[in-house]
Amino acid sequence: MPKRDNTPSKASSLIDQHIHRLGDWRGQTITRMRKLILEAEPNAVEEWKWRGTPVWSRDGIICTGESYKDTVKLTFMHGAKLSDPSRLFNSSLDGNTRRAIDIREGERVDTRAFKALIKAAVTFNRESKSSAKRAKAPAERGTRGKSVVLLAGGNPQIAKGDGDAPVKAYIAAMPEWKRDIGERIDALVVRCVPAVQKAVRWNSPFYGVEGKGWFLSFHVFTRYVKVTFFSGTSLRPIPPGGTARSKDARWIDIHEGELDEAQLAKWIKQAARIPGWIP
Repeated sequence: MPKRDNTPSKASSLIDQHIHRLGDWRGQTITRMRKLILEAEPNAVEEWKWRGTPVWSRDGIICTGESYKDTVKLTFMHGAKLSDPSRLFNSSLDGNTRRAIDIREGERVDTRAFKALIKAAVTFNRESKSSAKRAKAPAERGTRGKSVVLLAGGNPQIAKGDGDAPVKAYIAAMPEWKRDIGERIDALVVRCVPAVQKAVRWNSPFYGVEGKGWFLSFHVFTRYVKVTFFSGTSLRPIPPGGTARSKDARWIDIHEGELDEAQLAKWIKQAARIPGWIP
């Protein structure tokens, strides 16, 4: 399997090889949709990520192109926030961020509507990037108005504190795309556990339930955000990260564009109902 390589020319070559290996209607479909993407946004950058997935970006990810046995799936990272009057999105409709277009053998996608969707995604990315730049200076200040120091891996250094304020200060200082991940995790926890208690400990946000202890925490690393469930071995399915040495704790590493909100919500609801970690 080709290794990840985000150099534009190398990534484009890897996508070419991927299409050639498929050698069937799926390769033809990716070729056709790739052409439409680049026609709609000539400055789109082609990338090769996540164990061999074509990605098209412009000021952020526009969409990915995944190949399955019976389907080619084009996933728009912020599809839920895009106007889709032609209703091209027909998959991943239950989340509040992503939307996808599943294309099966013999199916065609409306060219004009698809290009409009690509342009809408680029506009959304550009506006989001501009908003992030405008908010950067005040956002990267802690609860006492001091600039936040980013530690190893880009993790914000936030003083120990209880309540929503230090958690919000931590999230606001998370670098690049990781801030969006932090905001989405925080919103998801609040939605799943309305009575959640928050705090910052050891430069990480902690979430817990009164009388049951902490059930979740997350931490920024260079290439991902690590979400830890302190009683992870009791969850079903058990989160994949962790070893026998970590006892009850299990975790997931979330890379850019990889947050599965539906699965995370299931784990959060389970974790909040069982005893957590009491230091």
